Amino acid sequence: MSNEREGLSIARLKELVRERSKRAALPLAERRKVMDGNAEIYPVPQGVAIAAADLDGLHAEWAHLHGDSAAAPVVLYFHGGGYVLGSSQSHRHLTARLALAAQASVLSVDYRLAPEHVFPAAVEDGLKAYRWLLARGHAPETIALAGDSAGGGLAMAVLLAAKRDGLPMPAAAALLSPWTDLTCATGTYVSCADADPMITQAGIRELAAMYLGSADPRDPLASPNFGDLTGLPPLLIQVGSDEVLLDDARDLDRRARAAGVAADLEVWDGMIHVWQAFYQMLPEGERAIERIGSWLVRRQDAAGQEKRSVAKV
Repeated sequence: MSNEREGLSIARLKELVRERSKRAALPLAERRKVMDGNAEIYPVPQGVAIAAADLDGLHAEWAHLHGDSAAAPVVLYFHGGGYVLGSSQSHRHLTARLALAAQASVLSVDYRLAPEHVFPAAVEDGLKAYRWLLARGHAPETIALAGDSAGGGLAMAVLLAAKRDGLPMPAAAALLSPWTDLTCATGTYVSCADADPMITQAGIRELAAMYLGSADPRDPLASPNFGDLTGLPPLLIQVGSDEVLLDDARDLDRRARAAGVAADLEVWDGMIHVWQAFYQMLPEGERAIERIGSWLVRRQDAAGQEKRSVAKV
């Protein structure tokens, strides 16, 4: 894909993804290496510095804007990969671009992966990362959560776990093609099956089984669509019209609104799963990240203004 970065159409991208999916399945260790190889294929944009972080034994990676990063708001990011693949390295180009768009420091967490570490290990690590930020003086109104695919579901799960534990809510959460229903039984697994070149129902059920172990797929910390969303911060949900996870996003939006949560659902026509990650070749990916960034800026500004207004009362 690296030699077709300029102005790639979504139709051509779908062809390339389908060609890649025809390859024989690799062992999990090899698949992880291939995914981490994204860091060699997709460069980090100029204006962003990458630095390793140790969150009390949990590895993470900062994407800082050049300049005074200490004063910047923070986006706590959870990578996708079905809870079994992916890392801060594989998603570095995406988190770095998000840092520019949101004018923020992005902290990308290497939460524990299945099947070595089954549910709720990822949720525990995500919550640990959020607590780590709060403990180091980052005010909740200056923090936003974000994630793609399984990472979008994990961001929602961390919000639910934080609410359970009485922690203050962050300013907002931005979710890219989120996987928020691990029953894997919604209608778009059928209606979008031919249009989605990336995910099959059988394949994603296999990932869910690896992650869940013996857990109930309807546990809200595994499938946030089954949780009580009352009291959560504003949500931005981006999803492609051609992906089988479309119903995950639409159901999440509906449930959030019913719980009184401010939710903005964007269904991008013709787009596939986490098309934002292809921003260096796909114009719609670039535009989607810019929209996420501007939305996060507005939400964090609004949260800060609200905090200042309350302090004056």
